[in-house]
Amino acid sequence: MNCILGIDGGGSKTICILMDDAGNILGRGEAGASNYQSIGIAAAKKQIKSAIHQSAITAFKYTNTINVIAICLGLAGVSRPEDMEVIKAIVNQLHNSQDIRSITWKIQPDHLVICDDALIALMAGIGDAVGIVVAAGTGSIVFGRNHQGKSKRVGGWGYILGDEGSAYKIAVAGMQAALKAYDGRGKSTSLVENLQQHLGLESMENLIEVIYRKGWGVKEIAALAPIVDQAATAGDQIANSIIEQAIAELVIATSTVIDHIFDSKQVVEVVTTGTIWQAKCKLRERFINSIVHDYPFVNVIYPRYEPAYGAGLLALKALSGNC
Repeated sequence: MNCILGIDGGGSKTICILMDDAGNILGRGEAGASNYQSIGIAAAKKQIKSAIHQSAITAFKYTNTINVIAICLGLAGVSRPEDMEVIKAIVNQLHNSQDIRSITWKIQPDHLVICDDALIALMAGIGDAVGIVVAAGTGSIVFGRNHQGKSKRVGGWGYILGDEGSAYKIAVAGMQAALKAYDGRGKSTSLVENLQQHLGLESMENLIEVIYRKGWGVKEIAALAPIVDQAATAGDQIANSIIEQAIAELVIATSTVIDHIFDSKQVVEVVTTGTIWQAKCKLRERFINSIVHDYPFVNVIYPRYEPAYGAGLLALKALSGNC
């Protein structure tokens, strides 16, 4: 059976969708992080390979032989020409691998698509590669493409240089506010008590051990964002100011994309994807109210499909010569 692979690789997990050449999903696999700039090339290849293998196992219900004729890899941190070459090398090594059960590789050069994860999120969220995706999870990025094929990216610079509006930045701002309150140089906030309870700290001073000495990374820190969300939902003024700042950053980024590539009266679909949109403090509703106030023609939607399926759709487009 001729099959397509759509791969969504990020800083926390890798998802692979295996579908037939008509777009029907046959299998789905999941593995660990595959951002090679964070974990290295060998580890990234291992996780991509594992996700492919898992998707093939599921697909055995439908077929005993899998001929992969097109593949799209939408990976975090892949945007420069040198990144593309690294991923091409990984795909070539997968071609020569004999231990991905029952997969035969028959991919022509034009049927290999490598892009960053923002494009596949747009494709999946809207069902087409025209519109805007506002991705805000552990990190953040806003990406748009118009009918003429012109695209614009804002953000996506990583947790040190950017990621405004992300779970990571919300969590860091929450800890900073709590420490300022603890010092007496900032306003009182329930974040002090909430963080202490959540992390089992005797004192806020023990936060140093958790963050620095235990070597917490971006993923672990970003997981503290719900603490800020809970405090904001309960009416904490400081927590709400952190949420408002996150919303403002995402609105600015989205507005920048709109202004660069869309007509002022053109209807534009904006899809929100990522964990922060699940916040209970009405973060998404507040974002919508703000962006629609300035751009009434914008239609903010939930994702129609998961990003890995968007990667599969892009692979199908490449197969038909329409990518």
